[in-house]
Amino acid sequence: SPGAVTEHFTLNFTITNLRFTTDLQTPNSRKFRSTEKIMKHYLDPLFKRSSIGSAYTGCKAMRFRSGRHRDDTKVDAVCSYKDNASLARFDREKLHQELSTMTSNATKLGHYSLDRNSLHVHG
Repeated sequence: SPGAVTEHFTLNFTITNLRFTTDLQTPNSRKFRSTEKIMKHYLDPLFKRSSIGSAYTGCKAMRFRSGRHRDDTKVDAVCSYKDNASLARFDREKLHQELSTMTSNATKLGHYSLDRNSLHVHG
């Protein structure tokens, strides 16, 4: 849209059934790229159904890191949206609540299990 500015926010969560491996640390590794593609496959439809749906432009995994337990992988992503008149204003608390609801109280993302206390949206 004319006059629309791209804005960013971060999304963080922990997957409890994805074992962290060192090749997940390397952004150009096959494992990083394939895991990022899977995250996008699950996240994009959620955001499209959210309050920022029409303005959402995508998420990019920035980092996968080791969690507290052997099978935990923490995900740090940067997501984008077009800030324009059709979006009243970015409400991170509302978006967090919507994502929580759409992920079964922040416990499921597709075939992944999430640490229900790990979902964070920072606008």
